[in-house]
Amino acid sequence: MQAVPTVDFAPAIELLAVASLSAAGVLAVWWWRQRRAGHGDRRIALAALAAFLTADLIVFGAFTRLTDSGLGCPDWPGCYGAASPWGASAHIDAAERAQPAGPVTVTKAWIEMIHRYLAMTVGALILALAVVLGRARASGPASAFAWAALAWVLVQGLFGKYTVTLKLYPAVVTAHLLGGMVLLGLLMAQLEALRQAPRLAAARGAAWVLALVAAQIALGGWVSSNYAVLACRGFPLCNGEWWPPADYAVGFTLLRQLGRAGSEGYVSFEALVAIQIVHRLFAAVVVVAVLALAWRLWRDRGEVARRAAAMLVGLLMLQLLSGLSNVLLDWPMLAALLHTTGAACFVALLVVLVMRARPRRAAATAVIEGALRRHHA
Repeated sequence: MQAVPTVDFAPAIELLAVASLSAAGVLAVWWWRQRRAGHGDRRIALAALAAFLTADLIVFGAFTRLTDSGLGCPDWPGCYGAASPWGASAHIDAAERAQPAGPVTVTKAWIEMIHRYLAMTVGALILALAVVLGRARASGPASAFAWAALAWVLVQGLFGKYTVTLKLYPAVVTAHLLGGMVLLGLLMAQLEALRQAPRLAAARGAAWVLALVAAQIALGGWVSSNYAVLACRGFPLCNGEWWPPADYAVGFTLLRQLGRAGSEGYVSFEALVAIQIVHRLFAAVVVVAVLALAWRLWRDRGEVARRAAAMLVGLLMLQLLSGLSNVLLDWPMLAALLHTTGAACFVALLVVLVMRARPRRAAATAVIEGALRRHHA
C-alpha cells in the first residue's frame, strides 16, 4: 500500500460545497420557521440553533472517539484525498483487508467524515450569524461574541487537523474537546447577550464554578484520550485499594504520543491509574462547588433561580451516575455519551449564570445606554 499524505487539500472545494449546502438547508429551515418573527427573535433563534448544533457536535465528537473512528480517514481534510468515503472506497477496502480490526474501516471512515461535515456546517452557521449580527446595530456585545466564536472555529479546525496528523496525540485530543466547550461557551454568552435577560444576583460565584468544571472536563478528556477509564476497577475503591500504586509523573506528562512514555517505552498501568485517581478526587471538589452554588440559588426563592438550582443538581446527578456507570459497567457507549452530554450542558448552564451574574455597574450601564438610545431616537 502506498503511503497516504496526512494533509491533502485536493477535496477542499468539494468539502466547502458540502458545508455550504448543508448550512443553506439549515438556514432555510430557520428562515421558514421564523418568517413571521421580528428581527430580534430571528437572531435569537439563529444563535440558539448554532449553540444547539455545537453541543451536538461535541457529543458526536465523543462518539467518534469512543468508536475509535478518529483515524477512520487517516488524512485531512478529506478521506484519502476524496470528499467522501465513496470516493475513497478502494483505499478503505485495501486498508481494511490489511488490518480488519485496524483504525480504517468503511464504518469508521463514515463516522469520521460525518463529524467533519457537521463541524464545517457549524462553522458556516457561525459565519452567517456573525454577518447577521454585524449588520445589526443594536446587537452590541452579541456581535463581539459572534466574531470571537468565528475566530475560535478556525482554532478548532487546527485542533481537528492535528488530532489526525499527530495520530490522536492525547494533549491535542484533550485540547480539541476543551476547544469545543469554549466554542459552546462563546455561543451561549452570545445568546444571553441577545436575550438581555434580567440580572440574577444569587448566581455570583458561577464563574469560579465554571472554572472548576472546565478543569474537570480537561481531566476527563485526559482520561478518555489516554484510555484510562477502566484503569480503576470499582468505586470508591480503586482496584480494591483506597490508594493504589500510581505514577503521577508519567501519567501527567503532556508532551508524549498515545501510549508512549518518551524514551522510557510505553505508558505503565500505574500511570493510567494516576490519571483516573486525580479525575475522581477533583470530581469531589466540583461536587462541593456545584452544590454550594445550587444552595445559594435555591435560597434566592425566585422562580428562575430555583429552576437553575434544580438544573444544576440534576446535571450533577447525571454526571455522577454516568461516571459510575462507565467504571462499574465497563465503559458502555450510552453512559460515556451521557457523560459528555452532561459536561456540555454544565458549560452551557454555567455560562448563562455567569452572564446573568454580571456586576451591578454593568447592568446600570446597560440601562443608561438604552435610555440614551431612546432619547436620540
